[in-house]
Amino acid sequence: METLTRPNDLAADLPGLPPRVVIIGGGFAGLEAAKALGDAPVRVTLLDRRNHHTFQPLLYQVATCALAPAQIAAPLRSVVREQSNTEVFLAEARQIDLKNQSILTDDIVFDYDYLILAVGARHSYFGHDEWEKFAPGLKAVEDALEIRQRMLAAFELAEKATDEAERRAALTFVIVGGGPTGVEMAGAIKEIGTYSMTEDFRHFDPAKARVIILEGSPRVLGAFAEDLSESARRQLEEIGVEVRTGTRVTGVDEFGVIANGERIESRTVIWAAGNAASPLLRTLGSDAPLDKAGRAIVNPDLSIPGHPNVFVLGDAANFSHQGGTPLPGLSPVAMQQGRCAAANIRHLVAGGQATPFHYFDKGSMATIGRARAIAEVFPTIFKRLHLSGFMAWMAWLFVHVLYLVGFRNKLGVLAEWAWAYLLNYRGSRLITRDIGMLRNFSPPSPYALPTASNPKTSPPMASTAASGPVGPPAASSAL
Repeated sequence: METLTRPNDLAADLPGLPPRVVIIGGGFAGLEAAKALGDAPVRVTLLDRRNHHTFQPLLYQVATCALAPAQIAAPLRSVVREQSNTEVFLAEARQIDLKNQSILTDDIVFDYDYLILAVGARHSYFGHDEWEKFAPGLKAVEDALEIRQRMLAAFELAEKATDEAERRAALTFVIVGGGPTGVEMAGAIKEIGTYSMTEDFRHFDPAKARVIILEGSPRVLGAFAEDLSESARRQLEEIGVEVRTGTRVTGVDEFGVIANGERIESRTVIWAAGNAASPLLRTLGSDAPLDKAGRAIVNPDLSIPGHPNVFVLGDAANFSHQGGTPLPGLSPVAMQQGRCAAANIRHLVAGGQATPFHYFDKGSMATIGRARAIAEVFPTIFKRLHLSGFMAWMAWLFVHVLYLVGFRNKLGVLAEWAWAYLLNYRGSRLITRDIGMLRNFSPPSPYALPTASNPKTSPPMASTAASGPVGPPAASSAL
């Protein structure tokens, strides 16, 4: 292990050099903070275990073949290359040493004067991490590609199936969680069968694909107003998605799920039910209290108690100083916090005081499918400016293109969406894994296909008890 030294930075501790700001995480919060510090009198070091920024609200479109990964991602180095005071390192932080103001990675120790932790979150399986290999979540490009492979392989399995029960299982797609990610995934998968693949198969009708949302709370999109939630449910059911609310998932394996005691045979299960903060936060020790989701409980200025030079942002932060409940895991929350943390560092460097963060809520939105969406616009100004259907969908398209990083990405996504809308075509339908994966979807011969009426024939589940009802993650799309 070595302390970071480079030819132009050997005198890191000598007086007169600008203070160093280390930012861990190149997501919405971290990247926004880095850009806001581009002309500040500091040295910025941006660390991430991936070399790119991902526009997470559109990951589901990669998973459902509408977009290619490069269209929703941008290399971090290219984003900050005009900032002479900013450097980027491909590294994964393993431990934070608050006492010595240093960060341990696999091969380098980074010292800091100011630290911004924007480390995001991963999906939570409520104490059943063994379910992840059967029901992947959607947080990174790798997750989207894995889900895409499984979904396309399921259609291929249905084409070659000789048993009708096997075909039904292959054409059943279960999404656990009715938040924005779950709703958007469900609508997109149903559209693929209904519009994009109608003439591609010879032995079954893709439009008969069964898509089921299992939601633990009383309604889908629970973070939205009740009328919008009900509109979303209605729009989902209009396109053929089954919505089951108040449903507890107690088992997941490679053959399906058990929900409210019923066995649902499915070869593709997708997890969209909850978030857990990065385990890196636990290395902060007792100086940084964490909530049940592993998020750091931050001060009004986004710093952690006793360390005014350490800021935690985005999905990693529990900010409860505005309304008494934690702010949701929205990209606008993260971006506004990134700008606030950068401004506070500027104030501190200049000898001033940090100022409290205040979130300006521009609204939230979620898309259900083709020309279907819901939107809540400027809720703090207009108490009931709610949009549904085509107008909400157009607003969703505009906002998501607006916030994409990179002009080329904006043009590419617009072109893909126009092509898909006019011709019902999704071009990224590639299976790049060995076709042996198709055989792995088939149930082993010792077991008969399980049904709700004959549960004794079901293969053993990975687990038979969840720690609690499946609830929605925070909304992922906002203005």
